[in-house]
Amino acid sequence: MKSTRYSEQDEVMQLGVIPVYIGTLNWIVLGSAYWSDWRVFLLATAITAVLAYLTWLVNNAAGLYLDRRFPAMSQTPVRLLWLFGWCCLGGFLVCSILFSAYTIAGAYLPMQPIRFGWLLLFEVIVVTIVIAMYEGIRTFERWERTLRETEQLKKANLQSQFESLKSQINPHFLFNSLNTLSSLIEEDPEQAEQFVEEMASVYRYLLRSNETQMATLAAELDFAQSYFHLLSTRYGAHIHLEQLVDSRYHDHLLPPLTLQLLLENAVKHNVILPEQPLHISIETGVNNQLVVRNNLQRKNTRVLSNQVGLANIATQYQLLGGGEMRVDESDQFFTVSLPLIGHH
Repeated sequence: MKSTRYSEQDEVMQLGVIPVYIGTLNWIVLGSAYWSDWRVFLLATAITAVLAYLTWLVNNAAGLYLDRRFPAMSQTPVRLLWLFGWCCLGGFLVCSILFSAYTIAGAYLPMQPIRFGWLLLFEVIVVTIVIAMYEGIRTFERWERTLRETEQLKKANLQSQFESLKSQINPHFLFNSLNTLSSLIEEDPEQAEQFVEEMASVYRYLLRSNETQMATLAAELDFAQSYFHLLSTRYGAHIHLEQLVDSRYHDHLLPPLTLQLLLENAVKHNVILPEQPLHISIETGVNNQLVVRNNLQRKNTRVLSNQVGLANIATQYQLLGGGEMRVDESDQFFTVSLPLIGHH
């Protein structure tokens, strides 16, 4: 449920500002009589408190609406201008209503109409101070939230890199890679050389991936191709990768190591046999979507998985504000749809 407050410190602000506002406003209008006669004090305070509370509710709603309407930092001047204008208009109405109410209760409230101009000036000063205070608190909260999200993103990136690197350097992977390389050296030295080059390319990209929070789709596709070369050398013709990516999306961005994690996920959870080949496709779809799909042929044995890979991808997209990852599973296919972030 969304908060209806403009700020987390809203109640504290109101407790501090409204009493001062009520006292000063009545002192301007009523003079020393406001403090010297308890009946004048109680009646004037009651009337002003009702008006002040209603004004706060209306201005609070206006502030929330403008905050949603102009949320970006670059829109701050426009948002503040609208809010200032609205609050000044509201202040003028409050002053007019207050004078009308005090005129009706003139027998009990020694109002000084000549001070209406000073009252309007006081309203403008109060509006300016309160908006500045709220905006200062809002700016601090935004900075605090950004700092927190940056730390979460760094943590997600490090976790993603750790999981990817761990999957590459674990003894099982190294054993398979070195065993494949050993066979190739005797059977096909030229292919062995290419295998070493692709393996070096994989590790080079892994080591560089911690330098940035985003990678171009072109770089990710090149890396995915190198990683797939290692897989295809091991599994032969039993695994297939098809890339149907429109070149105009090559400069679009996504979190680094995303494609490697999805390829690894497909290999990890599916049977790969001559009679059951694994087909993986990477293609661009509508609305700047990158779709990674594989035919579903789950392994009979339970595969240990903590879903860290997919969770990390989703977390990075969320923190980067790049949209949401969608996962769809049917009887035949496992599909992951990723939003591509426009190149800036």
